[in-house]
Formats: sequence, structure tokens, C-alpha cells
Amino acid sequence: MSGPASDERIAAAVRHWVEHLVVVYNLCPFAWREMEAGTVRFHVTGAEGEEQLLMALVDELELLQSDPSIETTLLIHPHVLRDFLEYNQFLGACEELLLQLGLEGIFQIASFHPDYRFAGTGPGDAENYSNRSPYPMLHILREDSVARAVAGHPDVEGIPERNIALLKELGAEKLQEILQGCLQAAG
Repeated sequence: MSGPASDERIAAAVRHWVEHLVVVYNLCPFAWREMEAGTVRFHVTGAEGEEQLLMALVDELELLQSDPSIETTLLIHPHVLRDFLEYNQFLGACEELLLQLGLEGIFQIASFHPDYRFAGTGPGDAENYSNRSPYPMLHILREDSVARAVAGHPDVEGIPERNIALLKELGAEKLQEILQGCLQAAG
């Protein structure tokens, strides 16, 4: 891609990632239902600093509180926290924000980043791709929806192990191709 990507192209890349990696490979067995229902919001913020990103997060939390037709938001922030270590540290501020707003237990935030790396893994390990996305983002989930989905799943504890085995079988090279394909498909 040449030049900065438009918000539409960025959102399209993330949508493609959800559809062609997360859903196709069933990394999250609950994602397809919300994609089918059209209740996933893909929102790109122009935030260029952490304070602006926290403000965008507040706006999304308020929107989710006021609009029950939106099940979940992927808050995509392509201009801030491109460094994974800085991003990972920022997650504490997000949790603190939930506490300050009295929203702990109502919403939770899942993390996705192009350079995501689980503790104890190498940077090229395939299992990291369960949380690697085309752009840095915060996934805002409704706690009650998560609880219902978990209660209705026959083996929630087995999801991470199954994902790790699948991702290792696919291999980091194939997963990187899929991730790159998301960016290319969007524009």
C-alpha cells in the first residue's frame, strides 16, 4: 500500500481478518454469530496519542451502553501504540478506565496487535497469531454476552489449546500470508 490507508480501507482489512482468519479457522467460536447478525462495529479512530485513544474508548463505551443493537466494537487505532510493548502497558490504563467509569463487570477489553506476543513465546511463534491483527485494536465485549456464550459452549477451556494446535499446524509463514492478505484485500 502506498500512502496512508483510509479509515474505510483500515476497517475493511480488519473485517477481512475477522472473516478470513478468526471465523474461517474458528479461533473464536462466538464471532461468526455476531458477524452474521451484523452486530459487530468496526470503528477506526484518528487518535494519535494515548489520551486521545482513552477518550475514543470512552465514546465507544458510551455508545455501547446506549445502543444495544451493537454487540461488540473493534476500536481500531492505527496511529497510536504501534509498538507492542507500549500497547501492552496501555491495557492497564484501559482496565483502570473501566473501573473509574463503573463499567468493570459490564464490559471487558480484549487485545489485538500486529506484533502480539504471548509471554513465553518467541516473536515468530505461530500461536501469537490468535491475537495478531492487521492494526492495533481494542475489542470491547459485553460481559453478560460473554457469560452467555461461555455457558452455551461445550468446551471453553479447550479453545486455547485447540487454537494453539491449529495455528502451529498452519505455521507462522501461512498465518503471516493470511494477515498480509487482509491488508491487500482491503485496498
